Amino acid sequence: MLELIQAYFGVGKIYKHGTNSLELRVSSLNDLKIVINHFDNYPLITQKLADYKLFKQGVELIQNKEHLTKNGLLKLINLKASLNLGLSENLKLNFSDFIPVERPLVKNTKIQDINWLIGFVEAEGCFHVVIQEYKDKPTNISLKFTLTQHSRDRVLLESFINYLGCGRCYKDPKRNEVQFIISTFLDIYQNFIPLFKKYPLLGDKQQNFLDFYKVAELIKSKNHLTKDGLEKIKLIKNNMNTKRK
Repeated sequence: MLELIQAYFGVGKIYKHGTNSLELRVSSLNDLKIVINHFDNYPLITQKLADYKLFKQGVELIQNKEHLTKNGLLKLINLKASLNLGLSENLKLNFSDFIPVERPLVKNTKIQDINWLIGFVEAEGCFHVVIQEYKDKPTNISLKFTLTQHSRDRVLLESFINYLGCGRCYKDPKRNEVQFIISTFLDIYQNFIPLFKKYPLLGDKQQNFLDFYKVAELIKSKNHLTKDGLEKIKLIKNNMNTKRK
């Protein structure tokens, strides 16, 4: 997936990032112009758009060599203080006079392109096969799709309900998160799966979707009620997501 993105932009290098992850990094000013031009033409619609706008201001500041002056460097620090997770403790200590800039206002936005939704699910969506076994009654098999974001994007996630014609949103105030969930089998089988068959994911998550789909077919045909069907589902579940080899 990162190689596809790299080829699309024609810039950047891929580095190992942690034990099980990789990172596509674009750092030169000329290369960043290409990325910025793309996101100017195809704007983000989550609250991350505010971070992008601050980032763009920082790039422009460096392009104009303002960061080489004391005043320009402080401007850059003030931008960084409002960007993503803000300043590190070390930077706060060294720039004690910083004043975070006001974050740009991102008005409530809605999905306008199915390709945006597919890409968003590629990055943030999760496919779950839930197996509940009991001593005194039959094993229950269910499917669930979830997508979790910071609660600041609650309105956007709530718009998924109308766009997909199914699902619900659950807010977790303790974790400051909101989760979009589809768990009703008919919604999954009739609304969700056909859409992702028509517009397939491109990364490794497509394999999780295909496994999710296999289990849906086993449930639809009632094979999940048989011992053989249950074992097939357990095998599929044990090879999904982080367990996939």
